[in-house]
Amino acid sequence: MTMFKSLKRSVLAASLLVASPLALANLHFLVPGGPGGGWDTTARGVGEAMVKAGIEDNASFQNMSGGGGGRAIAYLIESGTKKGDMLMVNSTPIVLRALSGKIPYSYRDLTPVASMIADYGAFVVRNDSPFKTWQDVIDAMKKDPGSVKVAGGSARGSMDHLVAAQAVKAAGLDGRRLRYIPYDAGGKAKAGLLSGEVNLLSTGLSEALEVANGGQARILAVTSAETLPDYPAIPTLKSLGYDMEFVNWRGFFATPDLPADKLAEYTEKLRKLQQTPEWEAVRARNGWLNLFQEKEAFIKSLEQQEAQLRIVMKELGFIRG
Repeated sequence: MTMFKSLKRSVLAASLLVASPLALANLHFLVPGGPGGGWDTTARGVGEAMVKAGIEDNASFQNMSGGGGGRAIAYLIESGTKKGDMLMVNSTPIVLRALSGKIPYSYRDLTPVASMIADYGAFVVRNDSPFKTWQDVIDAMKKDPGSVKVAGGSARGSMDHLVAAQAVKAAGLDGRRLRYIPYDAGGKAKAGLLSGEVNLLSTGLSEALEVANGGQARILAVTSAETLPDYPAIPTLKSLGYDMEFVNWRGFFATPDLPADKLAEYTEKLRKLQQTPEWEAVRARNGWLNLFQEKEAFIKSLEQQEAQLRIVMKELGFIRG
């Protein structure tokens, strides 16, 4: 019994090294959402690969949900550099939520360090769908916009909705007339498609591949600028003649008062990580695409995406002015 209690204490202590902020860790990852989501998976994947590749001795992780990511951003700003090396993972929602006013911060309140991966938008139908191509979907919407029910794993005005709205807008349709059906997370949206509740699913490529590889669905198009080397059979909207592209990046941010030498250190570690077999194993396992951009290129991409999303959100009536 004494041995069991000792073992239990040892296991608890070991778990605290991973879960508690900065406990004996060289690099601490702040995740603005709960366990298991895209942010969490990305942070833990990067930390895992860094340690296995010998770039870091240890990594720790802290999940901080709340305020649509605003709570974690405020924590990062307030903490500054006082709590050691800390990187926060984020993605397109930091732009969307700032535009919509759902968080009082934007990427400009932080130090963008680097983007790491890309997950493009994808449009999926069931295997038995009468829509064999993306053009079939557009033709049906031109006849009757309400005849095509489009599912997404997020609320109206969120990413899945806006990506689909941009796609139909590129075909000359009014994105405001898109019949969007919101589901609580991607899993339920996929279930809605497979059950026949909806005709089309707007989601990320990694989730689309999951359902397509299961043999139950087909991917009609993806929103990458060019054909994806790993998936050459999937047409891009651009290859089909529609001037639309979209990428849901995921990357890392630091405190706004980050010293230049720390920025250079973080950047070098993330750049070095990209070249390792340990990172390639994590990337391939998750179906991610590399999108490494250092600070200046990252900021330029953020500015371009912000301008693009502002136009779409105004057209859909989600923001004014």
